[in-house]
Formats: sequence, C-alpha cells, structure tokens
Amino acid sequence: MAELANCSKCGRLFVKLSPRDVCESCYQEEERQFERVYAFLRRRENRMATMAQVVEATGVEEKLIIKWIRAGRLQLVHFPNLGYPCDSCGAMIREGRLCAKCLGQLQADLRRAEGEKEKEARSRRATYYIQDDQER
Repeated sequence: MAELANCSKCGRLFVKLSPRDVCESCYQEEERQFERVYAFLRRRENRMATMAQVVEATGVEEKLIIKWIRAGRLQLVHFPNLGYPCDSCGAMIREGRLCAKCLGQLQADLRRAEGEKEKEARSRRATYYIQDDQER
C-alpha cells in the first residue's frame, strides 16, 4: 500500500511507492548527478580520484556519493581511492558499516557481556538456600 511522505531533500509531500526517500523531481535530479559522477569516474585518468577530487570535479555532494556507494551503485572495486565513513568513528572504509577497530571493539564488548551473563547464571545455579525448621 502506498503511503504519503515528505521528500527528504525539498520537503514536498509525495506518494511513497518505493524505498526512495525523495520525490520524483528530486529523484530525477539525483539521477542526473549520478550520471555526472559516473561519467567522471568512468574515464581512465579519473579512476584513482579521491572523494574530495570527485566532489570538486562534479559539484555533487559527498553524502550523495556515499549514498550511492552504500546502495551498491558505485562499486569500490573499480575505484581504489574512494571510501565512506565508518558509522561509529568516521574513519574511511571500503566495506561494511564499521571499520576493523570499531568492529573488534564491538565484538570484545559482546564477548565481555556474554561472559558476565554466563557468570551471573552460574552463580544463581550454585546458590542454595536452606530453611532451618528450628528457627520457626
């Protein structure tokens, strides 16, 4: 079922039929910008461009380029100097949502939390309570 939503770019009300978060006119503008970026990167001499160089040469916002990378529209395999920020610390990465350092920290935190949970469960099982009938 279709739902009404406000365009995240211009704020206009539109009928949201797909996972897009922008209205049709803003979507068309994004597509024109994508073609500009892709045409720039397709040229052999520009394949080694960094994010800053792409933004400067095309005039397209960095967050829009990052959106296309995360959506899989720009394959980083072909562009070795492009990346996007880690969701946690902002370091430039080429895959996933977290850099290796943040991922390792998250995994260590999860292992520590599970260890504490197991320790708590063991201490509950090992505790025995005896009711003394003589005290009643």
